[in-house]
Amino acid sequence: MHTVYFLLGANLGDRAATLQRALEAIQIDLGPVLLQSSLYETAAWGVTEQPAFLNQVLKVLSVFPAEEMLEKTQAIENRLGRVRREKWGSRVIDIDLLYVDETVLNSEKLTVPHPFLHERRFTLVPLSEIAPAFEHPVFHKTNRQLLAECPDKSDVRKWVP
Repeated sequence: MHTVYFLLGANLGDRAATLQRALEAIQIDLGPVLLQSSLYETAAWGVTEQPAFLNQVLKVLSVFPAEEMLEKTQAIENRLGRVRREKWGSRVIDIDLLYVDETVLNSEKLTVPHPFLHERRFTLVPLSEIAPAFEHPVFHKTNRQLLAECPDKSDVRKWVP
């Protein structure tokens, strides 16, 4: 069994409902959700001229290898209406694989831990909520330490419907 952390993000449509549908699909297709962070509203990153995102981190227990998890999360994104037009552009749903145990993987399809994890407050804030002491297997720093050192100063706040 693998302990996996996923980041969910959405900035089009009913964002909260889409994140809930993604969570439910992950439970069915990948394994039980052990923990889920609060929902956070965050400014867009990369391509900034777009609507704000809702983000959430999930801790999941899964039997699948990392590259198969990627295929399954992309299938979930497709079922929920994701269309890939522009890198870092607006999207109905985005599911990023952040960590798989303490695995370090660099393949043509996938890099784990997520290569931008340590640069993004919208990832580190919800990740630190549910796994503050988890240590990044490359940087050997906890999520809490990564958040304290994060160069991204964008606004990340708990979402209130």
